[in-house]
Amino acid sequence: MSEEKENQQITDTPEGAEQVTAQSVETDPLTALQKELDEVKDQHLRLYAEFENFKRRTRTERADLIKSAGSDIISSMLTVLDDFDRALKAMGNAEENPVREGIVLIHQKMIGLLEQRGLKAMDASGQLFDADLHDAITNIPVQDENMKGKVVEEVEKGYWLNDKVLRFAKVVVGQ
Repeated sequence: MSEEKENQQITDTPEGAEQVTAQSVETDPLTALQKELDEVKDQHLRLYAEFENFKRRTRTERADLIKSAGSDIISSMLTVLDDFDRALKAMGNAEENPVREGIVLIHQKMIGLLEQRGLKAMDASGQLFDADLHDAITNIPVQDENMKGKVVEEVEKGYWLNDKVLRFAKVVVGQ
């Protein structure tokens, strides 16, 4: 009888072990499924974030494109503005000249239209020379120490278009 009890105890132990093994096998697929679900959720979140970044980037690129769409037309119009400036300088300050009055009116209207599109003139005279904004044509010696390294004369105006340099100012720098 004692042998039967020992056999029963021995067989009881393996049966209990089988139950523990069965439980661990059941948790393994559950754990595997949970891990797979977490991976899929992570992939989904990353894909969603990437898509949101794409939409934001596309929006900003489109806005930049709209802002600078007419930049080549506006830059070609700058030569006309320069011609108006030269014409006004050549005519002097004679206020009763009807041709000068007409040129002033056309010049002002053209500047107004271009400013509505985002064009702004740079003021370079007397400013410290900045290679990011100015194009130095030449250097000239100056008597005043304060004018060294500064713009002495503006030969051609520079312009901004929506906070970007459209044309660099051509300047003479004091040496």
